[in-house]
Amino acid sequence: MADIQASYLACPIRQVISRFGDKWSMLVLYTLNESETGVMRFNELRHHMTDCSQKMLSATLKNLEQSNLINRKVYPEVPPRVEYSLSDTGKSLMPSITSLINWANEHFDDVVTKQLA
Repeated sequence: MADIQASYLACPIRQVISRFGDKWSMLVLYTLNESETGVMRFNELRHHMTDCSQKMLSATLKNLEQSNLINRKVYPEVPPRVEYSLSDTGKSLMPSITSLINWANEHFDDVVTKQLA
């Protein structure tokens, strides 16, 4: 049992992919990457992800920040202004996510449409 636990904790696939492998994290990363300025505020992100609840988006942003995939900058203003951007680690992940998106577009019918039929 201890060997299983140790191998689980050391497994890069389980440990790293679990940090951004859910649909909301991928969408946040993609949206920030596609932004003209590379910087977005919470409501801008929410506008692009209308099917994501405010609570889920907030939790997703916190998780991505803790995983060092995005930066969160708080400005000392009233009301507070908070901006999100990709960290260098997040930027280095984007070619892989873009490749996955391209694969998904190419194989959408094979994976999704045939399952619905």
